[in-house]
Amino acid sequence: MAATIPKPLPAVTNETAPYWEGCKHHELRIQQCAACGRYQFYPRIYCAQCFSDRVEWTRASGHAKVTTFTIVRRPVSPAFADDVPYVVALVTLDEGPTMMTNIIGCPVEQVVIGMPVAVTFEDWTPDISIPKFRPV
Repeated sequence: MAATIPKPLPAVTNETAPYWEGCKHHELRIQQCAACGRYQFYPRIYCAQCFSDRVEWTRASGHAKVTTFTIVRRPVSPAFADDVPYVVALVTLDEGPTMMTNIIGCPVEQVVIGMPVAVTFEDWTPDISIPKFRPV
């Protein structure tokens, strides 16, 4: 039996720690600016719209639509060999920001642009859970 190659884990930083803590509890968190109200993702120390440092963490609805996607049929590394084929997608959250993710829970050929999806989480370690999306 071949040894399983571990997948690379994300690096948790001061800016991303609240996001990963939310994922650990199966809660999708994004930032919202207290000055202009805009939601943003990926985590930053300031608002990308108005440059205020008054960004706060909030729980996202977890609902999104597929904006674009590709089907990966050749693994990017041996760690992902058992996953092919898989979908890498950009989804637009109901709150506005776009995230890169995987679409799971359906055959890859059934993924379409505009498909409504909802967040789910894969627990990779006791401290790291990865958000992915499945059709609703």
